[in-house]
Amino acid sequence: MAGTPTEARWSLLHNGSMAIVSLAMIGVGIGHVLDDPAGAPAPSLANPRFVLLILLALALLYYVFLGLSRVFSRRPQIAVDGDGIWIGFGRDRRLTWDDIVVVRLRRLALRPALEVTLTDQAFSAANLRLVMWSLDDNLRPVRGQPSSVLIRDNGLDTGAAALLDAIRTFRPNLAPL
Repeated sequence: MAGTPTEARWSLLHNGSMAIVSLAMIGVGIGHVLDDPAGAPAPSLANPRFVLLILLALALLYYVFLGLSRVFSRRPQIAVDGDGIWIGFGRDRRLTWDDIVVVRLRRLALRPALEVTLTDQAFSAANLRLVMWSLDDNLRPVRGQPSSVLIRDNGLDTGAAALLDAIRTFRPNLAPL
């Protein structure tokens, strides 16, 4: 079982760009309001344009916060080593090789993601708190497979294919070709 441990951290370029673009979009919105105050929505909660403007600004501020917090967090989010797969993303769980049944690449929209199928007991014990419709979570449940988790590589510095290659170096029997 030779292999080099692999870690995937938050990508500085991806998350930094997300924060900068979100901040720039807020700046453009403020610039438009300052450029044409007569055409700007009246500051009233009864005005739907004003409410929408505030909600969009809050959503963009959330992505500024998310991007900056990920830029300054250098903790690994996924680690593959001789003991198994460690999953971060706020869960901090170790999936041992004995608990993992199969690992493969699967497409979610157009991007590849790592599908990890666990034994039923290990999946229940891991308590990964999976939610189908969370937009910012890199862990997703797999429909029709109650003990599988989909690990998206969005915003990480290591892709799903590279993680699968690292898994193959430790346990080639887990990752079908």
